[in-house]
Formats: sequence, C-alpha cells, structure tokens
Amino acid sequence: MVVAPELPVGTVVPVMLRSGLNAKKDAAGKRIEGEVMQDVPLLPGTKISKRSRITGHVVSVTKPGSSGSSIVLAFDAIQDQGRTIPLKASLLAVASFMDVAQARYPVNPASTEDAWVTRQVGGDVVNRAQNKVGTREGVVGTWAGGNSVLARLTPNPGAGCPTGPGYDREQAVWVFSSAACGTYGLGHVKIENSGGAPPLGNIVLKSSDNVEIRGGSGWLLIVVASQ
Repeated sequence: MVVAPELPVGTVVPVMLRSGLNAKKDAAGKRIEGEVMQDVPLLPGTKISKRSRITGHVVSVTKPGSSGSSIVLAFDAIQDQGRTIPLKASLLAVASFMDVAQARYPVNPASTEDAWVTRQVGGDVVNRAQNKVGTREGVVGTWAGGNSVLARLTPNPGAGCPTGPGYDREQAVWVFSSAACGTYGLGHVKIENSGGAPPLGNIVLKSSDNVEIRGGSGWLLIVVASQ
C-alpha cells in the first residue's frame, strides 16, 4: 500500500455515496463507501482521479425518538491508483439521489449533449455550448466535459458556508453550484455540524424524524485539516 501526500486544506472533493444511511438501522462502526465523481485538481500536473474510491465510517447514531434522530459520520481516505490518501473533510452540501439525477440531465433535452444546458444543485446554470457556468451575478466557472464542472466557490454564510481556504480558485464541484450549502431534497434532514468545527471531520446530520439518505446521494466535501 502506497500512502500519498497530504491533501491541501481547502481542496473540494465531490462524491457519490453508494452506501445508504438510516438512523433506525445503522450503528457506530458501519463502513460507508462512495466514489469521487470528477478529476480533482491538486498541484500542477497532479490530481485525484475520477472514480477513485472513498471510504468512511459511522461514528455514532441516535435512534429516532421524541427529539428526532442523528447520525455522526466521518470520511477517512481516498483510494486512487494504488495510493491511500488520508482524508479529514467537512461537508458543504449533500443532495438526494433524485436531485443529483436531475442535475445530470438537460433542461433542453432536444439538443445534442455538447449543447446541453443543465441546472446544478443549488441553481447555477451550465451552458455547454458556451463552456460556461453562471449565476445571476455572472460567470463563476467552466464546463469540463460530461458532468464535470469547475467553479470558484461563492461564500454562503447565511446557510453556514462562509469563506475560507479553497475559495480563491476553481474547484471540482460536479453537479453542485458554486454557493451550494446545506441539504437538498432530503426533507427534514439538516447538517447540525459540517465537520469544520471540533471535532474536525465529524459530520453531524439531524432530523426531527429519522435520518435517512439513500445510496446515490451527492456530497460536496472540503478538506479541513492535513493528516
């Protein structure tokens, strides 16, 4: 096993989680797995490869009761071309598999794929013909082919995503908007702690009912500490 260099703080990693989460059924120690959904640029000439495997675990679970339920989870490592890359990340945004599916297909289905216009989770518009990603305020990024998008993060402090390391450059955001923050299409599930505050990397999801997220959900992670 080859251990790779540390990931720079502020690196964004877009992930599809193959594992489901369910506070009624899950317990501490459950292994979670997913994959990186587009190439993640690092230093010039280096990257985390699309389809790299990401692993993590459930830290603790509060079963549904009168005060709702919660799941605490953490992502641990990325397996990329024989390298094990340690990971300590917080959560910018998480979207249901339905919201992810909608963002991956065009709002103008009659056109050819290289002329598609798609709407990102959070509202940004990708115009493939123009190779641009835009908001009402202007262009925030570029289309990188397929469902890969590079965009400069936009602070969204009202939703819990203030500026910080990583907001100074284009990042791999996949189906997410530049200002995506919080939960999308997940009903009562909310991010209680993104993992950006101690204990770093511990992501807390809460619900007034049952925390349940089906496999195929999208997660926009950002590295908060070197290992």
